[in-house]
Amino acid sequence: MIRIRKPSDDTELVRLIKAELLPYSHSVRPHDAHTIRELPKRFRWGVTYVAAKGKTGPPVAFVHCSASRGELLVDMLVTHPQHRGCGHGTSLMSYAEAYGRKHRCAVSRLFVDRSNGRAMAYYHKLGYSVLRFWPDLQCHELIKPL
Repeated sequence: MIRIRKPSDDTELVRLIKAELLPYSHSVRPHDAHTIRELPKRFRWGVTYVAAKGKTGPPVAFVHCSASRGELLVDMLVTHPQHRGCGHGTSLMSYAEAYGRKHRCAVSRLFVDRSNGRAMAYYHKLGYSVLRFWPDLQCHELIKPL
């Protein structure tokens, strides 16, 4: 089931970010206290969709995105390793892209850390293409027309 994030989900969302996203980051470390403290604040802008077993089940995957000036920014997409390959990521990206179209976005944009080859392959499969590489961030910027 896909649902909107609840504040009670934040502990698990932060745990997923620390375990599954931050290890790929060039600029942030998994134990960076300031970054970890700021994560719940990030969830307050845009929208976060959660994949869970039922309305009250813990999140097994989530996507966080926002729409501004005709662009959808997919900020984070994380799936628990035991739940990969179940279609949660694809469903969540569909929800995010629908959110972007609803907010009249013409394009979806996201960033992938250089070392995250699995994510690069996944986003290419969804129709994203590399716009540029940001050396300072060690990230690829990907884009897809909506």
